Amino acid sequence: MESRIRTLGATALVTFCLFGPNLAARPAGAAPRSSTTFQLLPQSPISPEAAGRSIHGLHLMAVRGSQSAVRNGAATPAQLTFHGGVSSVAIEATPKVYVVFYGNQWGNATTVNGNLTFSGDPKKVAPRVQVFLRGLYGSENWSTSTTQYCDGLGIGAGRIQCGTSGRHIKHPTASPLAGVWYDNASSAVAAPSEATIRASAVRAARHFGNTTPAVNASVQYVIVSPHGIVPTGFGSQYCAYHSSGISSVGTIVYTNLPYIPDAGAGCGQNLVNAGSAGTLDGVTLVEGHEYAEVLTDQFPPTGWLDSSGAENGDKCAWITSGAGKGANTTFPTGRFAVQSLWSNNANGNRGGCVIFYNTASSQG
Repeated sequence: MESRIRTLGATALVTFCLFGPNLAARPAGAAPRSSTTFQLLPQSPISPEAAGRSIHGLHLMAVRGSQSAVRNGAATPAQLTFHGGVSSVAIEATPKVYVVFYGNQWGNATTVNGNLTFSGDPKKVAPRVQVFLRGLYGSENWSTSTTQYCDGLGIGAGRIQCGTSGRHIKHPTASPLAGVWYDNASSAVAAPSEATIRASAVRAARHFGNTTPAVNASVQYVIVSPHGIVPTGFGSQYCAYHSSGISSVGTIVYTNLPYIPDAGAGCGQNLVNAGSAGTLDGVTLVEGHEYAEVLTDQFPPTGWLDSSGAENGDKCAWITSGAGKGANTTFPTGRFAVQSLWSNNANGNRGGCVIFYNTASSQG
């Protein structure tokens, strides 16, 4: 679902929006839209770290079974529409992902089969995240539904079908996983705020040498917290979120990916696979959800959303039966549990949730 968190003193407010308005900064000429607010748990104070500020909202993946998740489900068939972007930019056309393991509670790090592994990772989340993201290219046909979406100066707000117009998302021909870093200079705080997550993303950008706006233009940073660390609202209201922020190295796009198995079934454990085989279902379901949403709504909520503020992942989250139900799918790097994604051009341009996408005429 689309929502945003902003901090007033030490209390976070979440705004649920009809069209996902930007309370901090809207594109020029955009009219304000109605919204309601309620209080969350107290959040740690915003840090003055040079990460800057969030320029748009936090787009949350609602916990399974919540009212928000049900409302955003596939039972609401409204198409995604283009919301104008920021200076007409709204998508990540050439996806590139950097993963950050935040906080020294991850423990001792070693490299196994090219993946960072940690002594403080009881469920082996770290290698699963890396192998999953490494495989989002080539013959993988799950995320390819995102290639129908576009942005650009000639793409007006309200557009539903791009056709060949505009700048489209490109399916990677090589792995989009560009780097992995253990951010272990200090301990992860017990309840990381949005500003803390954003600051880790900025540190990662500097670590990888991504220090200009141009370099960060089509990049997303995934900040993974260790076992036992509970960002405000995790497991009770959301499983993960993505957002963007202004910094000295340009606009930073980032995902807050907590330690998903800590939330159990509420964040996808055993949604697709039973028993021990489904222990990490939620890791790939949730990170896949966020990856696809960042591609289509890089600066939420200015990209592709429906009339309730739902993105392509929200509309198809947590489906367990019928069309669009979560399933195992094969990537070049292995087999993973994923949710379906909303495709505007499915079902004769009526839209629908699809697990695979070969072309507009071959998807389902």
